[in-house]
Amino acid sequence: MERFIVKTKGRGDFINITDKVISAVEKSGIKNGAAIIFICGSTAALTTMEYEKGLIEDMREFLEKIAPENADYKHHQRWGDRNGAAHIKSALIGTDLAVPIKNRELQLGTWQQIILIDFDERPREREILVKVI
Repeated sequence: MERFIVKTKGRGDFINITDKVISAVEKSGIKNGAAIIFICGSTAALTTMEYEKGLIEDMREFLEKIAPENADYKHHQRWGDRNGAAHIKSALIGTDLAVPIKNRELQLGTWQQIILIDFDERPREREILVKVI
């Protein structure tokens, strides 16, 4: 299993981690199988999408409509923080992915990249696990 750390800015920071996952696949030596990618945390998410400025802005706007940052979440009342929206967005998108591998290459579409999204209210260091099977 490979592990790596990604420093984020929080507040809807989108980071392309495709190259780091490709590196983990190459290190594994596995020719055909799957890469399972997991982020350790409940206020960030993993997804695949085109890593493009307009689409990133569209995603931020869409997610803000679903779970607005300034809403009064019960989570805030219990813990005294302001990251209730981050927990909801993470749960909706998810914290893991499985990507097929064929001939030592991730089987991603032409414009498809692996993206970490950090929703938390502050910068973080996010641990990503990659298990190639």
